[in-house]
Amino acid sequence: MTHPDATATKSVVVVEDDRESAKILQLYLSEAGFDVHVAHDGTNGLALVKRTTPDLVVLDLMMPGLDGWTVCRELRRTSDVPILILSARQEEQDRLLGLGLGADDYVVKPFSPREIVLRVNAILRRVKTSDLDEPKAETIGDGAIRLDLNRRVAITYDQEVSLTPSEFRLLHALVRRPGRTFERSELIDELYPSGGTVVPKVIDVHVGKLRQKIEPDPTDPKHLITIRGFGYRFET
Repeated sequence: MTHPDATATKSVVVVEDDRESAKILQLYLSEAGFDVHVAHDGTNGLALVKRTTPDLVVLDLMMPGLDGWTVCRELRRTSDVPILILSARQEEQDRLLGLGLGADDYVVKPFSPREIVLRVNAILRRVKTSDLDEPKAETIGDGAIRLDLNRRVAITYDQEVSLTPSEFRLLHALVRRPGRTFERSELIDELYPSGGTVVPKVIDVHVGKLRQKIEPDPTDPKHLITIRGFGYRFET
């Protein structure tokens, strides 16, 4: 997905079946300078995202009909638009599932609308930073795994692989320092530089997704190596 330049108004699609919550989110995000579009169910939400190509989607999980899980999964099939999930489900496994589907952040209800605005801004800053990292180089990495920094895709064994913003940022951190072992806490800082409460297992979920995309055999990884009890390193 191509994002507008820094001077353009950023657009956000809110998919939330609770009309009062949607109205509050629209108010706060609009006051923060965003162009906000709202849908109250998953089907219309998907159509709205395809029609407006927003810079970010705020997505409720528990909706009648097409739920947020399905919407997230469908969006990730065709788009790398950042997704912030809203959910009353606060169990760790639900957070991990949401992030594993490709969401960039997960906020538990009830939420503060000001916090949502802060998180939206933080996600968009991360996307912008990824776009600006190492602008003189079109690709980084040697051998079988390379990253195209301009198009934000991975080139694995000469095949292009589409990545979510979080996957790209994580792989970028590892690829640009091959052979270096990263603690999970370091990788969390790479993904969430603005802070926030994030469980370390989030990194494991993202690494698992990346292995499915870039490793010839995800069950026997050659590039994303687990350092038991510590973290991960990238091998060329």
